Amino acid sequence: MQAPLAPTANPVKLRGDYEHAREDYTVEQDWAAYRPAEHAVWRDLYRRQLRLVERYAAPEFLAGVQALGVAPDRIPSLAHTSARLAERTGWQLVAVPGLIPEAQFFAHLAARRFPVTVWIRTRDELDYLVEPDLFHDFFGHVPLLADPVFADFLQAYGRRGPEAERLGGLRMLARLYWYMVEFGLIRTRGGLRAYGAGMLSSAGETVYCIEDPRPSRVEFDLERVMRTDYLIDAYQRTYFVVDRYEQLFEAVLATEFAPLYARYAATPGFAPGEVLPGDRLVDPHPPRA
Repeated sequence: MQAPLAPTANPVKLRGDYEHAREDYTVEQDWAAYRPAEHAVWRDLYRRQLRLVERYAAPEFLAGVQALGVAPDRIPSLAHTSARLAERTGWQLVAVPGLIPEAQFFAHLAARRFPVTVWIRTRDELDYLVEPDLFHDFFGHVPLLADPVFADFLQAYGRRGPEAERLGGLRMLARLYWYMVEFGLIRTRGGLRAYGAGMLSSAGETVYCIEDPRPSRVEFDLERVMRTDYLIDAYQRTYFVVDRYEQLFEAVLATEFAPLYARYAATPGFAPGEVLPGDRLVDPHPPRA
């Protein structure tokens, strides 16, 4: 199989081994092949990030970390975690070489299969990585798949893929995934908390998304999200905030996307960080009553 193109501003050669991938781009994890140095990278990333997410992550994410019982000192077995996840929400994990084409990605999500990259970053990439690795995919995404509502939303999102491909709406649908799966915020009694995998697998953006005064934090509106461009190689300038995950599931389930694609697919998106007149901005640290 051929590697897909990386969605970055400059061309990036993906490092995964795509030569032995199956037609659906799955591979074997081969857990025994991980070297001690790779387990050590996992351990250091896991411990560092766990300290941060205890302060900044959504309660449902933390509950998922506990429920899946992942060992902090070694790379997890996808098969073992998949069995535990299937008991809770019916999702399974499938190993992939790295980024996979959109059609196969949507098909996996629609079948409640989440693709997880098998390789892990090197020690000199602890703080920044251009493409998703095992730590991003597993630590960032998998815990929230243990939440039934979010799990249902992600499947419903995957089912929207073929329509978007057919109607030229892939860019708009990708924005929904980026802002609400990779970089979503949720309102809690203690203020805003992060649930997106992009920030929860990044030490810097985990803190930035909550504490930094520069980005805009805007209440979730489906059309606004799907019309907003995003940054790939920098911290986000806009985050969208939900009150509950049911908002995402209901929006994807009930909204007719075809009219949105017809009106906006060919138009430029709103610039990252742009504040529109109708935006409802959210204070990340609201005063306590």
